[in-house]
Amino acid sequence: MTTARLRLGAAGVATALAAFLAVGLYGARGYLDNFLRYRGFDPPHEPAFVAKPGTASRIEVPSAALGGRAQEAYVYLPSGYAQHPHRRYSVLYLLHGFPGRPLAFLETVQMGIVDDTLTTKGRAQPLILVMPFGSTGTFTDKEWVDGVGPGNGWGTFVARDLVHYVDAHYRTIATRAGRALAGLSEGGYGAIDIALRHPREFAVVESWSGYIWPDKLRSVFGPKLQLLRSNDPRLLVRRVAPQLRHLGTYFWFYSGSTDRLRSQNAGFARTLGRLRIPHTYRLVYGGHNWSIWRTNARNAYRAAAERLAHG
Repeated sequence: MTTARLRLGAAGVATALAAFLAVGLYGARGYLDNFLRYRGFDPPHEPAFVAKPGTASRIEVPSAALGGRAQEAYVYLPSGYAQHPHRRYSVLYLLHGFPGRPLAFLETVQMGIVDDTLTTKGRAQPLILVMPFGSTGTFTDKEWVDGVGPGNGWGTFVARDLVHYVDAHYRTIATRAGRALAGLSEGGYGAIDIALRHPREFAVVESWSGYIWPDKLRSVFGPKLQLLRSNDPRLLVRRVAPQLRHLGTYFWFYSGSTDRLRSQNAGFARTLGRLRIPHTYRLVYGGHNWSIWRTNARNAYRAAAERLAHG
């Protein structure tokens, strides 16, 4: 009897321990999933005064530059898009960093909330947000450039295939005057590089904590880095400066006060000044992280909205 009771007690303890561990693992997984989606911040929550929030949808964009593959992207249609069927909208294209995914702009940076909040209060015009996925995997680095090998035209995918698809499927202002290209970290480098290589596509260019000196990645730029110089903003900007001045392209970018990339950006700002290219460079408080990108999201949105054509 005593032995049976001991066995029952041991079995109960084992069951309880297993249940405890299962709950703990479930909770840990939930916490990890939440952290990866929101980076420790609260999930997006629309303010009560936003009566009709914008809507997000996933699309697949056929891309000749990527070898004919359909590439994932997300589109955020601003508040009121469905209610104003004759209105056309400017577009803000947003390039993620590495490693990264496009939905971070909505889930962590909360650009959809920024869009709805500013436009509902009448502090900025509504913009369509377009967030492409710039790689074949979260941890596969493509640098947003036209790299070596077939099917690696990531810059052309953004400037040509994605732009054409968005203009064909949504009510956009389908000219460069209605397009801004922005990105954070590696996406900031990508935005500048793409805009300099395709100067007729975007009127506004933004880099949020991006870098100016391209990383020497042989998997992207070639075994002898033969494509590095043609994707170096320091060289490209001098080459296309007359065209940028003629078109009135505007650069808006910032670095954190403790970001090691700040010297690169300050040097690029000096170059833009010498070349008489319109720009704003800001050194803001912070480092190189999600907090600084969230904090400056409204300023970045307004900077684009103020310069883009109104529908």
